[in-house]
Amino acid sequence: MSVTTRRMQDLTIDDHFLTVPLVWGDPADARTIDIHAAVVTREGGEGLPYLVFLQGGPGHEAPRAFHSPSGPSWLDAALEHYRVVLLDQRGTGLSTPVGDDDLERDAAELAEYITHLRADAIVRDCEAVRQHLGAERWSVLGQSFGGFTTLAYLSTDAASLEHVYITGGLSAVGRHPDDVYAVTYDKMRDESEKYYRRFPAHRDAMRRVIDLAVDGGLVLPGGEVASVSRVRSVGSALGTNDGWQTLWGLLERDPRSNAFRHDLAAAMPFSARNPLYYVFHESSYADGHATRWSAERTEPADFREDPTLFTGEHVRREWLDTVPGLQPWRDVTLALAEFEWPSLYDADAIAASDARGAAAVYVNDVYVPVEFSMETARLLPGVTQWITSEHEHNGLRGGGDVLSRLIDLAHGRRVR
Repeated sequence: MSVTTRRMQDLTIDDHFLTVPLVWGDPADARTIDIHAAVVTREGGEGLPYLVFLQGGPGHEAPRAFHSPSGPSWLDAALEHYRVVLLDQRGTGLSTPVGDDDLERDAAELAEYITHLRADAIVRDCEAVRQHLGAERWSVLGQSFGGFTTLAYLSTDAASLEHVYITGGLSAVGRHPDDVYAVTYDKMRDESEKYYRRFPAHRDAMRRVIDLAVDGGLVLPGGEVASVSRVRSVGSALGTNDGWQTLWGLLERDPRSNAFRHDLAAAMPFSARNPLYYVFHESSYADGHATRWSAERTEPADFREDPTLFTGEHVRREWLDTVPGLQPWRDVTLALAEFEWPSLYDADAIAASDARGAAAVYVNDVYVPVEFSMETARLLPGVTQWITSEHEHNGLRGGGDVLSRLIDLAHGRRVR
């Protein structure tokens, strides 16, 4: 355990490093990892309660502690009410990271290691950090996968939580991953057609890009020969507030130009920077099931027939052969796809948690379908829902308004 302190403008940032078990609840397993949490305090806020931020993903580190625009846009709003704990979830950031150096291990051994990095273990890490800080209770802000982790928190340690704030993260509880991915295709179909109604010429532009990919003519700066499925995945941008602009900028360009190839590479999800995001992405919806390439298996016939329909966070097995940065992870990823994940949520415990807080549910969310979010919301009568089409899935990152509204709702303050 170690703590270092930094000061930046009016912020004090205490970097806490804790050594915790890799496998919680198994004293016979002596393996450990380090967990990093940055505690951010605004001048004068030393006595405020703690709010731990759980990042989206899985497999992404927490944002760094800077004032906006360099740091998270919601941080200033949070610091009005809380000291903010930015946790690098296990396997990411300054916590013991998972990266290409780990590929020196046997694939089966590394796959087994990664099975200990999901939301239930992150909850145990949170509890260790909370106790280390001496907080009897704290609040949590969960964005996307961070909201999934918050539901896991409510399944086991609800007594530790004062308020929960969830943004785009009311996951399906007790559902098979296939149920979720089937609905996300419906969302992407709607968003694709909406985009082409707005920019009808871009459907032909997309066809030209697809033809180039079919011929193997889209070679990206890192050497990847972009496949049709990779090109289509840029549709994930349609799940963000201004992502349509990214797509528009791409399809206005000559697909043979340097600008197009660089921008396409930047726009596609699942890069090698954070391999965990691809390697065990589908596990985030695995509440007691093996995933076995769920998104691939549930692809509807019209998506197979019409490659101009965009896809979102739908991982493909073929990328293990076509994406240079993912190829080394082939055996690990294939093993994890067959892993029988234990149940993550306890619906009865969530319903009995007496949780208080507020949740933003985005009507047009292409990643976390509103239908399942509303099912889960019924388990949380004390968590006020803000159901809105004003924002897409990344609404939290659009400024402090979303978080400020949730805080007001949670505390019974009037919201305009």
